[in-house]
Amino acid sequence: MGASIAQIYAQYGHTVVLYDLFPEAIQKGKDLIAINQETSLAAGNLTKRQSEELLARISCSTDMDCFKNADFVIEAIVERMNIKHDFWSKVSALVREDAILTSNTSGLSLTEIAKAVLLPERFCGMHWVNPPHIVPLVEVIKGDKTSDATAQAVYDYALSIGRKPVMVKKDAHGFVLNRLQFAILRESMHIVESGIASAEDVDNVFKYGLGMRYAAIGPFETADLGGLDTFYNIASYLFADLSDRKTVPPMLADLFNEGSYGVKTCKGFYDYSDGKDREAIRRRDKMFLKLAKCLYTEEE
Repeated sequence: MGASIAQIYAQYGHTVVLYDLFPEAIQKGKDLIAINQETSLAAGNLTKRQSEELLARISCSTDMDCFKNADFVIEAIVERMNIKHDFWSKVSALVREDAILTSNTSGLSLTEIAKAVLLPERFCGMHWVNPPHIVPLVEVIKGDKTSDATAQAVYDYALSIGRKPVMVKKDAHGFVLNRLQFAILRESMHIVESGIASAEDVDNVFKYGLGMRYAAIGPFETADLGGLDTFYNIASYLFADLSDRKTVPPMLADLFNEGSYGVKTCKGFYDYSDGKDREAIRRRDKMFLKLAKCLYTEEE
């Protein structure tokens, strides 16, 4: 996700350095930005000149000294605590003391990550949603040592680059988005494993029903509009029947154990071989761009 986030910063006029230890990872990031630009140009969201100017603001480095003059750092590395600790112990000692430091972790404890950060009051979570160059939500998460000034600065910065930030006041696993997303995924797999419906039809329920609804109004608004009496009556019998499984369902565990990780390995719940991986990314971005243009215009 780091490459797509870098693209957004550059789009709003910031000079960005895309850092990674490995040249091949940087090349992968460049390839992703190229796909993103291709989709944005085709959708008319950017002109060719704007795209060229954006790309000119992004440079790449495998030298950690690039952090020495950074005003703002966002880390988007693998979701393993020991690796994040190693990264932040080095980087937080390199940057200026007034630099703002953020992590794009999807659910690890910001308080725990901050144990490796020098001056942790300047560190907080800045969780973007994939694909970050299109989806406007950013979760700003306060760790136990995050200062109010740091969290507010990150929130305000997210607004300045066209995002829709929310403030997560408590450092809970998964924050808000992933707690909701994984509750839905758990129930979706339960439906398939119980023989209630196929994976394709569960996806269709979201694409043609719930997804349309939740793109415009949230769950509390939905309940208010539907009638809390109706929702209370349904909840009184349905909650007891929903999955409350505490372990990873076999449907996901089996794919993980065989090394099928989805688009990145060309096989997951669906098949992405023979170029279907790149096509899936293009189609997703094309649809998201249309939706974003409809819902989040400048005139809103």
